Amino acid sequence: MRSRRRVSGRKLPGMYQSDSFFTLSGAGQIGLVAVSIAFALIVAGIVRFLARGRPWALRIAIWAALFFVFVWLSPQGYYAYYRLIFDDLPRQWVIQAPPRPAELAALLTFSVRASLSFHSQGVLGWALLLVALWPYRRKMPQRSGLTPP
Repeated sequence: MRSRRRVSGRKLPGMYQSDSFFTLSGAGQIGLVAVSIAFALIVAGIVRFLARGRPWALRIAIWAALFFVFVWLSPQGYYAYYRLIFDDLPRQWVIQAPPRPAELAALLTFSVRASLSFHSQGVLGWALLLVALWPYRRKMPQRSGLTPP
């Protein structure tokens, strides 16, 4: 049986035992989750806005482009959060070369090293695809003089 490290009285799943998320304080973890949710909602809103009413192929292209941009640029946003909670981090750019298509595919197939960061990017990628492909309803103009029941 595997030994499991305890954090805050909880047992950690084996694959995430060494994840850096668990080195943060409880408040740091809550803040990181809040930042992640905010980033996810922002990028999902952008995907939805740009994909609405577009042909399916264009919706997929929009999804792929925005997922690519998120994976490439979001580390800077997360680093800004870490600078808020750790006083000794220097002011610097952490954005590296753009991800290759194989790296994006590895994220989406969850075949990258087991970490909450990589797996959450994979989940976000699939969620953004659902957002891009989700059918939408056009608002019907109301007829003058008639009120809905």
